[in-house]
Amino acid sequence: MTGVGPTEPAENAGVGSTESADSAGVGSTEPVDSAGVGSTEPVENAGVGSTEPADKAGDVETPEEPDALASVTKERDDYLDALQRLKAEFDNYRKRVARDQQELAARAHERLVKELVPVLDDLERALEAASQHEEAKLEEGVALVHRSLAGLLAREGLVEVETNGRFDPHTQEALLSQPSDEEEGAVIQVLQKGYKLGDRVLRPARVVISQGAVTEKHDG
Repeated sequence: MTGVGPTEPAENAGVGSTESADSAGVGSTEPVDSAGVGSTEPVENAGVGSTEPADKAGDVETPEEPDALASVTKERDDYLDALQRLKAEFDNYRKRVARDQQELAARAHERLVKELVPVLDDLERALEAASQHEEAKLEEGVALVHRSLAGLLAREGLVEVETNGRFDPHTQEALLSQPSDEEEGAVIQVLQKGYKLGDRVLRPARVVISQGAVTEKHDG
């Protein structure tokens, strides 16, 4: 009786301790799970929370792109407008210069013709004298026309090409060469006068140049 008595309490104590252990184990597990779940949820909520502000921040930056495009478009339009204005100004300048050149040429022609009218009058008087067989008046009239025309052209800058001295290929044209007492290459005759207008040769002088003296050969 005494041996059995102590045994039951031991089993009960073991069972009790086991249940208590199980209970303690279950109890300790549940708070851990609860703590784990609890700790997990705030992390996920924090992650979600941190994501939403990032998306909202991205939404705030996107409206800057249309502003940049509008700025570039405005700059392009400004450059295009400036280019069109410059083109219009250049076209107006080109037309104005062409018009001024035409007016200048017209005034120059008008002035030249106006100065030629007196020469025409002198020529008509010379022809009238020739028709009346007045040789003296005819010669005088022709000389007057020549002086008038030569003076008019001189005032315009016309200068006769000089033909004294050696041949100048820049202002003269040699049509013939022949023996003479002059040194070789010298101009000995002018067939047609030449003229210069400023530094430009309007017409070269046509001349005959010398071949030099001819040496006679004696036989034997």
